[in-house]
Amino acid sequence: MGLIGAAVGHVEQTRVQFRLSLGEPRMKNRARSPYFGLLLTACALLTWTAAPSKPDAEDDSWPYYGHDAGGIRYSSLTQINRDNVSTLKVAWTFHTGDISEGSGRRKRSGFETTPILVDGTLYLTTAFNRIVALDPQTGTQRWAYDPKIDLDGDYGDGLVNRGVATWVDSTRPADQPCRRRIFESTQDARVVAVDAATGTPCADFGKAGQVSLRDALHYDPGWYHMTSPPTIIDDLVVVGSAIDDNHRVDMARGVVRAYDARTGTLRWSWDPLPANAAAAAAEGKNKSWRSGAGNAWSIMAVDQQRDLLFVPTGSASPDYYGGLRPGDDRWANSVVALRGKTGQFAWGFQLVHHDLWDFDSAPPPLLTTLHLNGKDVPVVIQGNKSGLLYVLNRDTGKPVFPVEERAVPQSDVPGEVTWPTQPFPVKPPPLAPQTLSADQAWGPTPEDRESCRNYIQHVRNEGIFTPPSLQGTLMVPGNIGGMTWSGYAFDPKRNILVANINNLVAVARLIPREKYNDRGSHTEDGDYGDQTGAPYGLYRRFLQSTSDLPCSAPPWGMLTAVDMTEGKIRWQVPLGSMQNFGGWHSQQIPPGSISLGGPIVTAGGLAFISGTTDCILRGFDIETGKELWKASLPACGNATPMTYRLSSTGKQYLVIAAGGHPKITEEKLGDSLVAFTLP
Repeated sequence: MGLIGAAVGHVEQTRVQFRLSLGEPRMKNRARSPYFGLLLTACALLTWTAAPSKPDAEDDSWPYYGHDAGGIRYSSLTQINRDNVSTLKVAWTFHTGDISEGSGRRKRSGFETTPILVDGTLYLTTAFNRIVALDPQTGTQRWAYDPKIDLDGDYGDGLVNRGVATWVDSTRPADQPCRRRIFESTQDARVVAVDAATGTPCADFGKAGQVSLRDALHYDPGWYHMTSPPTIIDDLVVVGSAIDDNHRVDMARGVVRAYDARTGTLRWSWDPLPANAAAAAAEGKNKSWRSGAGNAWSIMAVDQQRDLLFVPTGSASPDYYGGLRPGDDRWANSVVALRGKTGQFAWGFQLVHHDLWDFDSAPPPLLTTLHLNGKDVPVVIQGNKSGLLYVLNRDTGKPVFPVEERAVPQSDVPGEVTWPTQPFPVKPPPLAPQTLSADQAWGPTPEDRESCRNYIQHVRNEGIFTPPSLQGTLMVPGNIGGMTWSGYAFDPKRNILVANINNLVAVARLIPREKYNDRGSHTEDGDYGDQTGAPYGLYRRFLQSTSDLPCSAPPWGMLTAVDMTEGKIRWQVPLGSMQNFGGWHSQQIPPGSISLGGPIVTAGGLAFISGTTDCILRGFDIETGKELWKASLPACGNATPMTYRLSSTGKQYLVIAAGGHPKITEEKLGDSLVAFTLP
């Protein structure tokens, strides 16, 4: 899984500066001035079909990470609506107590969980992988389970987890332990199962309630970890993995595995990359095809009726040099449908061929039904970091809206063989900018603009899919998108998809091995990736001016609504602000912030989202994009919110985790789960 990274340097200057740079957590960083470091994770379920919204249920739950198995993040609740959302107030706040500022070997923490609500209880995970059960009316803790991960482990994403999954054993009597189970996948590569009523480990699952995932090929502690919740299909619990894929060529394999939800027995596994080596040898291209990863680190989706599991996959390793993995590297950078019962491959669609840009299929697949040309068409909606959005037939994987294979720039790096084309959807249009010329360089002052123009003029720059080069290549967009794990939400009443989009450009440069191995030459601000086993190391960073603000024009983050019937952008508005990000700026900075944390939508005509660096939760009119409400959070809400209604109070609640991000190194961290409701 790709990340963006930054270093924090301490020298004699006293002004805190802001610097964006790219890198994996284990890249060697060299910073010559202090700056506000940013390291962002570049680096989770019943068929849902579009239907008229039902009235508010007596007790409306949120049983999956994305509300339903297909992950549309839509609630039919209307109590909170466009007319009254401005009166939302805090109902309660729960503190997990799990915070790490990062010292010694221990990573910084983040709080990215999206709770689920089933059987009248909220279930969430903390930064330390503890599972917590709460009273959804008061936020009072009912129980907590600690899997006791090594908090000093070298986890690439920092201390973070995005949630749990749940399953009911229909064969077990209601009064027996572990009839309903809560599953979590941990940073140290385990799946744990606990009783939903008590938090006690389910003794019949694996060994004393846990199954080890450490038998993956080329497993390496810390480099192979888990951040997303497991997925449930039938009586199986399915897990992918997060793999730091820029350290070496042969990183761990990105195998997807399904375990019996009762016993923990491995039922099937699927590897996205095994056919590539044989194909390369048969074609005489490279008999020693070497790679790894291609892993499913994001959230999966399920169509129970079709017995299909939809898996989004990331890049093969290493990200920026593919000379040892010739071909298109299927099924990396794809969305793949597997048969739930067997893991058998049903179909796949590759969004990026032979990825050299860290363009993971980071957003979760979204399953819905669109009414097109007089017919109801079951679809999978899948975006990736490129900012391109694909609509595929759920049964066949064939594009519903046309996709064209277009010629793209080719590599001039010795040993690299670029794939000649990439798939471009005819519609919807790209959700993020795909080019940046020197004349379009931005900066708050003439000096800033000139420095950006000068930099752009001296790197290779032919738009999206320009491959990495020895001179340096402009990456548009950079490796946090476009779209990232934040994903999107779909309103079936209006056929509107809402997604938060990042707009930052980056620079990547390959360095010949002999020169790269001279560590004394690693003097530029930015990050260095070893790519051990490849003939080149990597240097990369975000492109920014002397004021440390990005060289691409704001907004650097947008909230976008797409009409999925027409395949057109309906509206696009700046999301959040970076006015005070990284320190004080004397000039007025235009709105629009990078964001990590996704949206939800409701039948009340609202889209809710946080994720921005100004630490605000916002509510938007889904028809127009007008901001109708906002509330400051105790720390930034780098998570996806959720909503529910309780019959006991008759109230609808809106809940978000507010704990900051583990890689925004100067940002205040927190441990707050905050619930809002109407007065």
